[in-house]
Amino acid sequence: MATRSRPQLPSRVITKRSPNAQRDADPVHIYRLHVELLQIAPAIWRLLLVPSWITLAKLHLVLQVAMGWTNSHLHKFEIAGTDYGVPDDEWPELVMVDDRRATLAASLGSKMTDFRYEYDFGDGWEHALQVEGIQPVDDNRYPLCIDGSNACPPEDVGGPRGYAEFLLAIRNQRHPGHADMLRWCGGAFDPAGFDLNSINKALRRLNIPSRR
Repeated sequence: MATRSRPQLPSRVITKRSPNAQRDADPVHIYRLHVELLQIAPAIWRLLLVPSWITLAKLHLVLQVAMGWTNSHLHKFEIAGTDYGVPDDEWPELVMVDDRRATLAASLGSKMTDFRYEYDFGDGWEHALQVEGIQPVDDNRYPLCIDGSNACPPEDVGGPRGYAEFLLAIRNQRHPGHADMLRWCGGAFDPAGFDLNSINKALRRLNIPSRR
């Protein structure tokens, strides 16, 4: 998959009103979302079940927990040519719809199945999201992670290239940065680590309503 160019670092987010602000008209169902961190091999991915009425701001929190990020940087969604994010006075050139006012169903519409999520504009962590299916609402508690593979990179590691260099260092005791990198990441890091139960416990702590 071709690498997209990173946006110029702006200094303030300007918001515009979402064209899909009426939540009452949103369909009520559960999306099956496949999320994959781009430019990483082996793939780091999660399979999520999320309600259609969730706001993009809440979906951002779900992705942070499911992937393993710490919500320490700015983010944006790119859906059908529109950017959604959080207002920030320090980023004046990036025009976004306020993601707290946009639901997932309204933003996707009836035909859109693929979109993007970017976290940390400096490191440029880009995630591909795909709607793999739609199912009716039942008695389960949502959002829910049902599958996945591999651990999220450490925060501030330097994007995909920095992460590759980090892995080389911690795997090779003769690497000049081996000790420093282990110390920096807290003493150990398992790139294959994935704990489904821990993710779902953390998702429940978000207290996102599973009923509209």
